[in-house]
Amino acid sequence: MTEQEISQIAAKVVSDSKFWIALIGIIGAVIGSILTIVGNLVIEWFKARNERNIAKARQDILKNMLSDPKFEWRNISTLAAVIGCDEESTKNHLIAINARGSEKNDGKWGLISRHPLKDITRNNR
Repeated sequence: MTEQEISQIAAKVVSDSKFWIALIGIIGAVIGSILTIVGNLVIEWFKARNERNIAKARQDILKNMLSDPKFEWRNISTLAAVIGCDEESTKNHLIAINARGSEKNDGKWGLISRHPLKDITRNNR
């Protein structure tokens, strides 16, 4: 083997090594990016699951309170205090469980099953 052939072989090996190093680097970056995205999705899913569980628990409490036969209607301030939310969030939970506000606009809420909307038109005639 001549020195020129050895030099060509060495250049080819170096060139191949650079290619493989670059390829491995790109593959590593792609895998790292995918794992980061998947990791963030999993974390967000767990956070959302916890929030859904809390929302469901709050809605169950509201439904129990509004189903109590001792009370026809409940004040929004009482409902909000019991579930630990502000009034706006409480209203969102109430709508989710099929509750409605009183037509008198007095801050009272009840389940639609106990206070159907058709009764509003009957009472206002």
